[in-house]
Amino acid sequence: MRRRVVVTGLGCVTPVGNDVASTWQALLDGKSGGAAITRFDASAHRVKFACEAKGFDPSAYMDRKEVKRSDLYTQFAVAGAVQAMRDAGLESGGYDPLRTGVIVGSGIGGIGTFETQHNVLRDSGPNRISAFFVPMFIGDIAAGVVSMRFGAKGPNFATQSACATSAHAIGTAFRHIQYGDADVMIAGGSEAAVSPMAMGGFANMQALSERHDSPETASRPFDITRDGFVLGEGSGIVILEELGHAKARGTRIYGELVGYGLTGDAYHLTGQPENHEGLQRSMRAAIADAGLKLDEVQYVNAHGTSTPMNDANEIRAIRTVFGEHAAALNVSSTKSATGHMLGAAGAVETIFCLMAITDGVIPPTINLTSQDPECDLNCTPLKPVTREVTAALSNSSGFGGHNASLAVRRLVD
Repeated sequence: MRRRVVVTGLGCVTPVGNDVASTWQALLDGKSGGAAITRFDASAHRVKFACEAKGFDPSAYMDRKEVKRSDLYTQFAVAGAVQAMRDAGLESGGYDPLRTGVIVGSGIGGIGTFETQHNVLRDSGPNRISAFFVPMFIGDIAAGVVSMRFGAKGPNFATQSACATSAHAIGTAFRHIQYGDADVMIAGGSEAAVSPMAMGGFANMQALSERHDSPETASRPFDITRDGFVLGEGSGIVILEELGHAKARGTRIYGELVGYGLTGDAYHLTGQPENHEGLQRSMRAAIADAGLKLDEVQYVNAHGTSTPMNDANEIRAIRTVFGEHAAALNVSSTKSATGHMLGAAGAVETIFCLMAITDGVIPPTINLTSQDPECDLNCTPLKPVTREVTAALSNSSGFGGHNASLAVRRLVD
């Protein structure tokens, strides 16, 4: 018998809030993180706006020396992990370090550090490159730093699967607890890719919205006028615990993680097969793993990137999987508010599913004013919907054809 796994702590940094409470309220209030880029001079760039994290202070979570020696993506990860461990009542202990692990991934890693140090190389030569360059930019270092912060000596590594990264991190951590490798896992993802090279690369492949007249409404999943995603940043971290371990502590439980599906498209570097059959299989696998009936799911947090191809494809995939029940679902894309947080997206959106279960509210797809007829499900436009949610599904897909779906439900004894 596989062990049951529950979620006891949540933490995040997003373009609309620097913790879960402020982010969740901003979602329900319909606030957007889209605005002109402030981190660098974007005047020569094709796309000059993004969803940046605003007012984030890493010194609230790390000392000055640690901040100086870490990339922004690691700072976001540590912030999310500290929040989540605090929320779970584990910040000061209450866990066995040998039975506690960390899986925190990043789709791109420390690209800001890479760009800065490349400029040093170009301008001053190789002897001026920072001795901390490599441990600052590599994609696994956030997981290592978080493990050191909490003395977690169990399974410790990073996942990297583009925009499915943190969904894979949570799903893999889930398996480690189910199979007895750990009792507690700190899992999720972090991203800080609002940088000159990343913005230029995404823009030149025509993946980004170019709605410069209204950055705050540029991310518009399922809308017939959508023209690309808006790059976001931040982190999402959850604390997973074996059910008995959590109950013995008497801690709050947000919900149970019950299903994990993961597939590959084997199709195209950045595109998707028709009706996204890979995502169909991922959803079916997560639902079957959870032992859920289709009509037990009320909410799907869609990958919903606001690109012409993804959104219609994903809606068709959801309709195919859920059949007649699809019409009774609430679907929404919270990327409409946060932008696309890449490797952090899956974890943040899983947090939103858990908050929907906890509060009985479906977060909306903001900016959805003219719904594409091809996106013909209830995509929860503009306003949150009060609804009892006992089970929800979060979808993630990434360049390279990676798909992951996570199923969460209200804890049932």
